[in-house]
Amino acid sequence: MKQTVLIVDDEPAIRELLDITLSRMGLATVSAASLGEAESHLRNNPPSLCLTDMRLPDGNGISLVQTIAADFPQVPVAMITAHGSVETAITALKAGAFDFISKPIELERLRSLVSTALRMADAGDAVDQQAIPGRGQELIGTSAVIATLRQQALKLARSQAPVHIQGESGSGKEVVARMIHNHGPRATAPFVAVNCGAIPHELMESELFGHVKGSFTGATRDKPGLFQAAEGGTLFLDEVADLPLAMQVKLLRAIQEKAVRPVGSGEEVATDVRVLSATHRNLAQEVEAGRFRNDLYYRINVIDVHVPPLRERLDDLPALVERIIQRIAGEGDGRPRLQEDAMAALHTYTFPGNVRELENILERAWALSDGEHISADDLQLNVRTPAVRTKAARDDSAGIDYEAALGDLEGYLEDVERQIISAALEQCRWNKTATAKLLGISFRSLRYRLQKLKLDE
Repeated sequence: MKQTVLIVDDEPAIRELLDITLSRMGLATVSAASLGEAESHLRNNPPSLCLTDMRLPDGNGISLVQTIAADFPQVPVAMITAHGSVETAITALKAGAFDFISKPIELERLRSLVSTALRMADAGDAVDQQAIPGRGQELIGTSAVIATLRQQALKLARSQAPVHIQGESGSGKEVVARMIHNHGPRATAPFVAVNCGAIPHELMESELFGHVKGSFTGATRDKPGLFQAAEGGTLFLDEVADLPLAMQVKLLRAIQEKAVRPVGSGEEVATDVRVLSATHRNLAQEVEAGRFRNDLYYRINVIDVHVPPLRERLDDLPALVERIIQRIAGEGDGRPRLQEDAMAALHTYTFPGNVRELENILERAWALSDGEHISADDLQLNVRTPAVRTKAARDDSAGIDYEAALGDLEGYLEDVERQIISAALEQCRWNKTATAKLLGISFRSLRYRLQKLKLDE
């Protein structure tokens, strides 16, 4: 039985063009010239996909998107917008549209959109499940904030709307991005993650968009960029706030035009990529400070997702600890067990590095333990300096331990420097170039400090 596409547009020429194109794809079509006709078709025989114009004789296409999202959530709907009407497209995506296409309609773009939408319809109820075997990382925990985040991610998996994920370093932003990808119609296509803060500025355009042979010294062959590597799938731009302003302009064009121009090429290459982004910074504040473009902010921040820090979901600690120990120690009887004092100590810790820090703590504790039990002493939480301090602690000599510095000021300062650099390295996933930038020092200075503090080992 043929899949059916509902076409909603008051222009006969547009309806005919869409009907011919979709029929050549082996699809059946049903046309409607108004909201009333469209709603009647939906009630009588829900289609596999709906394509709707923005302006209709008896109302607004956004209201049809909202109706379908509320009453027919299994039907993907795409908005047909006027050329360059970015605001309309964003409004449609926020209302529940999975994607949009601009007039004049490009047939290749239309076919790509329809194919993606029908893959979404074929996915059926799979995205409603909390965990699907073989689909990779999932959010661990049963706390209220994680349950809400899980449902939000599963809902967003059905959309093609750009999603911005905000959260502290190590809180699990990439896990959320992978979950959105793994439960959507692009699950079988690549998921490409890139840390924008780890790419040297002079190489960033080539890394994202690719280059052609001879475009610069060392370009001995054509090289596809990360947009091309993610073709048909998802490109996850982590720490997107670290992009320089000049690169932000080119990224905005690539997202809006769904095409990239490799360095040294005279032609653009069409791309079919869903863009997800993340940062630990407040993007609105970055825009206000002039460090992030306002137009790019609204383009990638169509839907905002907040990942809570670990200290706000300590009820999930037992499940997280169990999963992490299972990963680092494997299955079987040889897995260590946390003693009661160790779990109690974890519940009192603030976890400035979030889940990533918990992983490091447990890996270190396992190495220090007797192999069967992990105690509070094995965790070594007493030697850590929490990044989140109470007001009283901040007011107490600005957190300086005066007595510890007596008799060994140099040693004390080295310990403080070691903690700061170690935390920065963890935040940047041990990328030294990004760490030097985060700390505001040169790479050579960082390398010297790592050697001096014996952190380069």
